Amino acid sequence: MNINLTFLGQMVSFAILVWFTTKFIWPQLNHAIEERQKKVAEGLAAAERARAELKDADAKVAVEIKQARQQATEIIDKAQQQANQIVDKARADAVAEAVRLKAAAADDIVSMQQRAREELRGWVGRLAVQGAEKIVQREIDVSAHKAMLDQLAAEI
Repeated sequence: MNINLTFLGQMVSFAILVWFTTKFIWPQLNHAIEERQKKVAEGLAAAERARAELKDADAKVAVEIKQARQQATEIIDKAQQQANQIVDKARADAVAEAVRLKAAAADDIVSMQQRAREELRGWVGRLAVQGAEKIVQREIDVSAHKAMLDQLAAEI
């Protein structure tokens, strides 16, 4: 038993194994490792892109929310202005209606005063005739003295 020959045989076997591994197995392992590295790198790049897109989307959402709030504020302001205009118009209409009713009431009062004066003139005329009858102690003809009685009523 020669240890050197066994050792030499093991060295040759090991060299053949190393050559076979580097020639046939190692390239496939390297290729698989490189593909895996590419996939990992692509995944990391995709994650970075997704993170950047998420930041952009968040910024866009913030801008949209801000614009929506501004639009809501504008709509509320416009609604408030319209409500104020409606209240002001209703107030102006009520004032105009009150003025119209006051004018109508004043016209009614003037016409009632006129009728009361006419009625009073008629009564005064009749009283004057009755008073004159008592003074003169005779009947005065109303139709004959109508012009004079109308003038007397107008002066009163």
